[in-house]
Amino acid sequence: MMDNFTPGPFAEELAAAGVPDHLHAWLGRYGIGALVVKMGIRFLEMSPERTVATMPVAGNTQVAGILHGGAHVVLAETLGSFAASMHAGESRHAVGIEVSAAHHRSIAAGMVTGTCTAIHLGGTLATHEIVMTDDQAGAFRPPESRT
Repeated sequence: MMDNFTPGPFAEELAAAGVPDHLHAWLGRYGIGALVVKMGIRFLEMSPERTVATMPVAGNTQVAGILHGGAHVVLAETLGSFAASMHAGESRHAVGIEVSAAHHRSIAAGMVTGTCTAIHLGGTLATHEIVMTDDQAGAFRPPESRT
């Protein structure tokens, strides 16, 4: 049995990933997942309404030297899953049922930031929008929509 005072086996992993202290008791027995660690994802904010994380381009590229499209989706899925899990609460388990992505342009270096914003937080279903931005150009939007 885990108490709120004894660090779980993943305490260092949670701290390194930027998970806020108040979530350590809950996530300490599970960690953040091997893929999240491998991708270098680091959380900046975590709540059901808004979850924000960064991911480096380096180490997550495709053969053409740009960020792999699947890496974008891993970051998005991670954000949505954590936000939905926080909404569900510690006694429930949330799983994704759908993910879709549109890639409007590429990035070859730096950091990508994903911002997950709740659109609907219901009793059994949560829907989030995740927008990716980078250090240089801001949001990943089609060129004609940039201002």
